[in-house]
Amino acid sequence: MANRDLLPGTLQLLILRTLAGGAVHGYAIAKRIRDTSSGALEVEEGSLYPALNRMLVKGWITAEWGVSETNRKARFYSLTREGRKQLAREAEDFRTIVSAIELVLDGA
Repeated sequence: MANRDLLPGTLQLLILRTLAGGAVHGYAIAKRIRDTSSGALEVEEGSLYPALNRMLVKGWITAEWGVSETNRKARFYSLTREGRKQLAREAEDFRTIVSAIELVLDGA
């Protein structure tokens, strides 16, 4: 499933959740999302980096330059305190929506 198929806001939720594990560079964020979802979710660069930039502006994440595991210069992203709060809010909202959709699908 390409990221264009994700529900609105889901990409930033996935990014925030990935960063909850510690600082990661952009390519590794996309790879972790793909790997964790067993390949079901693909995050393309054209969506990932604009989302990261929006989250930087909102103060949910910070970024520092470092060296990747392949010895290349890369920007590493980390959650801020506000980012952790936003992750909790978005996760709760997402779970509420999923529960409501399940009720409809189950015909309740």
